[in-house]
Amino acid sequence: MLSRTINLAEALGRINGTKILASCANGAQHGLQGAQQRRNLNVHEHISYSVLNEAGIPTPKFGVAKTPDEAHKIASDLKTKDIVLKAQVLAGGRGKGAFKGTNVSGVKMCETPEEAKHLASQMLGKLLVTKQTGEAGRICNSVMVTQRMFPRKEYYLAVMMERAFGGPVIIASSQGGVNIEEVAATNPQAIMYEPIDINKGITKQQAEAIAVKLGLEGVKDYIAEMILNMYAFFVKKDALLLEINPLAEDINGKYFALDCKCRFDDNAEFRQKELFAKRDWTQEDPKEVEAAKFELNYIALDGNIGCMVNGAGLAMATMDIIKLHGGEPANFLDVGGGATAQAVKEAFKIITSDPRVHALLVNIFGGIMRCDVIAEGIIAATKELDLKIPVVVRLQGTNVDEAKALIANAGLKIVPVDDLDEAARIAVKLSTIVKLAQSANLNVNFELPQIS
Repeated sequence: MLSRTINLAEALGRINGTKILASCANGAQHGLQGAQQRRNLNVHEHISYSVLNEAGIPTPKFGVAKTPDEAHKIASDLKTKDIVLKAQVLAGGRGKGAFKGTNVSGVKMCETPEEAKHLASQMLGKLLVTKQTGEAGRICNSVMVTQRMFPRKEYYLAVMMERAFGGPVIIASSQGGVNIEEVAATNPQAIMYEPIDINKGITKQQAEAIAVKLGLEGVKDYIAEMILNMYAFFVKKDALLLEINPLAEDINGKYFALDCKCRFDDNAEFRQKELFAKRDWTQEDPKEVEAAKFELNYIALDGNIGCMVNGAGLAMATMDIIKLHGGEPANFLDVGGGATAQAVKEAFKIITSDPRVHALLVNIFGGIMRCDVIAEGIIAATKELDLKIPVVVRLQGTNVDEAKALIANAGLKIVPVDDLDEAARIAVKLSTIVKLAQSANLNVNFELPQIS
């Protein structure tokens, strides 16, 4: 590969402006999604079943297999010819997805333990590709073996935290077993919402009224008890979502939760240690896993400018302004308010491990977080990693003068900028140069301009 050294002042003068590619609103949307995705624990379906059983809500009989032989045993113990195997992968659309290199979907039905063993061998250790996973797919390390039910009628029932209601809300519909978003779009009258006063909790009268509106007046006491149990468990476990879809009535008039999604607030981990111990790290982005070890929040995006910030609001603003100048953020990495120099160094490692990152923009407003601590981490990371990509740093707030002095005396290829708009513009231009150089098989080595 050819090598070329470019002075930063020369580089910044080479590109005459950039085209606006996306709106600020779109950038904010990316940031908000990133913040929401990181703030909850998502668990496998078999754990959701266990959660419901603990809350007194019946589910079909089930077991979890990690080997084909275990699948055979569970299927035998079910003593039925109506068997379903469900790949335990944290992604929607499993039934419509397929394992790489096969036409085997993530949800399969069979009649014998031998078939269950064979199907399990085609699922375990394989990558399931769905619309939500993308082409990379997600590994299937276990399968849930359960009894197939034949519902006569299906309903939708959920408890969730909702900003629009300022707290928890019960959502219910007589149209279950389908995508609730589609029901909301095509027949919004079919969905009922019952806001709950978080201080008072749900009353039996409210629960009974929901049962009646669902058309279940004949079993309103039973359904009301189920709703009360759901809400009590929702509060007890610091849940963000308990969703049963469908709640099914079988041919014998009994009610079962056939599928359930549960999400729990990460902020409650200190209270829910047993629950959070069940987190399946194999289902998450390795970079997110590494970030979590240092209490960093990381979400990968599709761009080429790495963003290190403190606070979700600042992250959204940073990504917006990068997009305003024609760039694309490569990630959302929030170091929070209590990061150490070591955590900042690890943040650099995580961001720069993505080969698509062509420049790095650090935007820190020091309140609780001290700017000099950030500077120490940046300097340590730049030295240890021998970074080849340009690093643009904008620091404001607590101990900012000390931070600037540390960076200036380090003699490293770090570009300090006070103005956020200017910092973003520079980061976008430098990333463009690196991208063009790589496409031309050139190795660009940036040097700071000499100050006389």
